[in-house]
Amino acid sequence: MYVDGQKSGGEPTSQERRDNAQPDARVLGHVVHCDGARATIAAFADASDGSVTGQWTVGRMISINLGACRTVGLVYSIGKSDRVWNNDGRNAIEVSIELIGEVRDLPPPAKPAFDRGITVYPHIGAIAHRIRARDLQAVYDLAGRKAVTIGQLSQDETIDACIAIEDTLTRHFAVVGTTGVGKSTAVSLLLRKTIQAKPDLRVLILDPHNEFADALPELSVKVDTSSLDLPFWLFRLEEFAEVLFRGREIVPEELDVLRDLIPHAKNLYRNPNAGTFIRRGGDALTADTPVPYRMADLIKQIDERMGLLESKNDRPVYRALKTRIESAVADPRYRFMFASRLIEDTIHQTIGNIFRIPHGGRPITCFEMAGMPSEVVNSVCSVLARLAFDLALWSEGRLKLLVLCEEAHRYMPSDPRLGFAPTRHAMSRIAKEGRKYGCYLGVVTQRPGDLDPTILSQCSTVFAMRLANDQDQKIIRSAIADSSASTLSFLSSMGQREAIAFGEGVATTMRLKFERLPANLIPGAGKRHASDATSTDDADVDLAAIVERLRNVPRPQQNLGFSEAVDVQRQAGDPGYRKTATAVPAADDLDVSFGLKTTTFGLRPRSD
Repeated sequence: MYVDGQKSGGEPTSQERRDNAQPDARVLGHVVHCDGARATIAAFADASDGSVTGQWTVGRMISINLGACRTVGLVYSIGKSDRVWNNDGRNAIEVSIELIGEVRDLPPPAKPAFDRGITVYPHIGAIAHRIRARDLQAVYDLAGRKAVTIGQLSQDETIDACIAIEDTLTRHFAVVGTTGVGKSTAVSLLLRKTIQAKPDLRVLILDPHNEFADALPELSVKVDTSSLDLPFWLFRLEEFAEVLFRGREIVPEELDVLRDLIPHAKNLYRNPNAGTFIRRGGDALTADTPVPYRMADLIKQIDERMGLLESKNDRPVYRALKTRIESAVADPRYRFMFASRLIEDTIHQTIGNIFRIPHGGRPITCFEMAGMPSEVVNSVCSVLARLAFDLALWSEGRLKLLVLCEEAHRYMPSDPRLGFAPTRHAMSRIAKEGRKYGCYLGVVTQRPGDLDPTILSQCSTVFAMRLANDQDQKIIRSAIADSSASTLSFLSSMGQREAIAFGEGVATTMRLKFERLPANLIPGAGKRHASDATSTDDADVDLAAIVERLRNVPRPQQNLGFSEAVDVQRQAGDPGYRKTATAVPAADDLDVSFGLKTTTFGLRPRSD
């Protein structure tokens, strides 16, 4: 339904009436103040007959007609100057708006175009209207970029909320919000939409709560503490030392011994008859080179060093280091590193399983960390993040990887004295350089104030859900453009599944509501349903079963098919929950060439 604004004192062009309660002229108020970023509109809260119209509400968008264009503003504050309600006459109000941009009409059949910049500012007396639907669509139009629909606008649920999937991925993204607002559900939805738009993308989820595998059963495989096979020789020196010292302060003397002896052990694996001689030059090995070696050879080197006369003063250092190594090797919780008695070069199979090469229709790996020793989590995350970047780098852009960090403040805390430095560096490398090579970062956290600000600043698209903490709100407020700062005033009052999206992945800052997922696909729903089904008022807690799970020690895996399809009926620790491992494709079957030189040693690996 359209009205002619020239006859009724409204806009000089035919306009769409938003609802029947509006006056035909669509005039809601007039501009009385403007400072370049914000404006104030004088209006009335009630109609001439005394009825309250409700035309002005916080969070609504309005348009200010300027003839050739229409300035778009967001209402962030409404009030009466005298703070008194008058029942005998009309009540004048002041409406504060934030200027977002302007909409221009293009020659037919082109649609109206939105521009974030403002070329013509509202003048005093300019007429303010409720924004029309086609202008609202123009505001959130992605201008030809590949769009993915993730929900609807909170202001108008008839309009889809879309993101530019390429810009969201390649420039990294973050999902922040307090506990219980639906972050994990939003992430699950984003992953589903992303895989639909980019089937060649591989995703590695660092999942500390073991909840994403059930939410993505047809797209993912899970790797947990009982099925992970990550050989110790893939760890760099600092990562390996973190495992040996179990989070405590590293002794520099022992670290120097490792730096000196690990290359010898690697050389003995490659050349068993070479003794301790290491050829210098381009083929020299370092403690960080991902080449297999045997722990028996390393311990033997330590024993030989202790037996030397000139090492008499250093014997306590060697003895302490030997004890640490033997303790770690014997610890059943570290069997994912030391389980294999036959040391062989399995880097192709290990990488192929973790990073889904080939993916076989399941491009997502859920790395479940619940149950993993806390002192080794940092090292494992560092190895995986480093490998992800190196694979993307050496594949020359053919392999696209997304590393999604749930509870990211664990690995990248704002305090540099906390956390594990190699993990922080690996994540920072992805954040700063990853998009050039096809390695992307997704950050999920409930405490953005505790997250390294360098990491958050590299996330060009942010989905901010409800945040109640003042410090967290301040961090997000510092990341958003000044022209949309008032939008964040809603952060503490948003509902479930609601978010404010801003950055490169959206046309302009928008408040949206994510699509609703089926109940069985919500992260963690499987565990809750299983708990509800087994719990009754008169049922006792099965302490024996709990202790059995507490003492459950996974057996060493005899094969490398450690990634497995998701079983939504059983959880880690349940008897018989694992499926029969499937065969792992050979290295020749991998669909991506990493560009690395492979050396055939011509030796048969021997057992320790």
